[in-house]
Amino acid sequence: MTTLPLGDLHGSLADPLLDAMTFLNEVTERYPDALSFAPGRPHEGFFEPEDVHTYLDTYLAHLAERGLSRGAVRTALFQYGPTKGIVADLVARTLANDEDIHVDPRALVLTVGAQEGMLLVLRALCATPEDVLLVSSPCYVGVTGAARLLDLTTVPVPEGPDGGPEPAAVRAAARAVRAAGRRPRALYVVPDFANPSGTSMPAAARAGLLEAAAEEGLLVIEDNPYGFFARTADPRPTLKALDGNRGRVVHLGSFAKTCFPGARLGYVVADQRVLAPDGRTTLLADELAKLKSMTTVNTPALSQAVIGGMLLRHDCRLRTANAPARAHYAANLAVLLRELERHFPVAERDRLGVSWNEPEGGFFAVLQVPFTADEAAMERCARDHGVLWTPMAPFYPAGGGERRLRLSISALSEDQIAAGTARLADFVRSAAS
Repeated sequence: MTTLPLGDLHGSLADPLLDAMTFLNEVTERYPDALSFAPGRPHEGFFEPEDVHTYLDTYLAHLAERGLSRGAVRTALFQYGPTKGIVADLVARTLANDEDIHVDPRALVLTVGAQEGMLLVLRALCATPEDVLLVSSPCYVGVTGAARLLDLTTVPVPEGPDGGPEPAAVRAAARAVRAAGRRPRALYVVPDFANPSGTSMPAAARAGLLEAAAEEGLLVIEDNPYGFFARTADPRPTLKALDGNRGRVVHLGSFAKTCFPGARLGYVVADQRVLAPDGRTTLLADELAKLKSMTTVNTPALSQAVIGGMLLRHDCRLRTANAPARAHYAANLAVLLRELERHFPVAERDRLGVSWNEPEGGFFAVLQVPFTADEAAMERCARDHGVLWTPMAPFYPAGGGERRLRLSISALSEDQIAAGTARLADFVRSAAS
């Protein structure tokens, strides 16, 4: 067999970031009986196999009601489709209803999950080696991984105490990049219940962030997978909604959490104007579609049809449809915070150096511990105490987070969270001693 030296392959394959996520999957398989706070996947109790057929039939009926012939429906479902997608009109209606984001469906690109959207946006925006992507830190590894695959430079902007990067820190990072002779191109941020930290940006900070981005000539790449899952019913406005028609925000969305991840359906809202040398103007979405045509060609019509049917069944109002899920995740997070409080009384947490944040929603919380919370510690915890979690260090692009771990409440029941927290508390005391 041919042997390929790793050094002859792309440098990202030797990046510890990619190894960290692979290790997490492997250790989960090795300890299948461990209670796992590791995965950020949705709770499966909301999924029923027969719903797939219902949603598909709903979408097919919708096409027929629009006057499409049987042959046209067959083509839409079975053939290669438009690169930008076939359900953009339904997604645009849903965004208007749920997020107060009002865009022409032509400004949307339906993608194979939000991850493809990240790749397309980064590839389009960062044109030269001098272009730099600013990222909030800690940061979702999907975007830093995508940047690594594309050989793009990332510069971290630390989260502020209230969540999200502070406007002053964004300005300082952009000016430092510019002083080094490079161009700060865009800022990636998850304003609501961020992965991994669970923090959310206050409303006033969102307006300030948009002002800072405008001053520094930055586009904001807003990723919004968790925005529906507040512990209260009052959502904060997305950056895209706050920006209105000024075109400073490229919005990434996903149906993985609000519908189901098996569809692998995401979208990009890219309504920015692009001016060609000959004077023609297009939408950034049109340019992203060119890139997509050379990657996945088009997003599977079957996935789009099923999600399209789900949107139709709920009158293009996913916030209402997700009310049971929101209540479930809010209750789970409340159980985690209550059990941490119970297992670590104030005197003991002060003695051990243990603390945690209290997110306002979403899937994640972060625990500060008095030891290095690395892969070896996670495996010991799984082996000896029957509970898994996620090390935080890989989420810090410039280093940090070595004594922090992420806890996800999304895939567990309340009883499992209570049992898992007790096991975790035993491990923390053991590791601290």
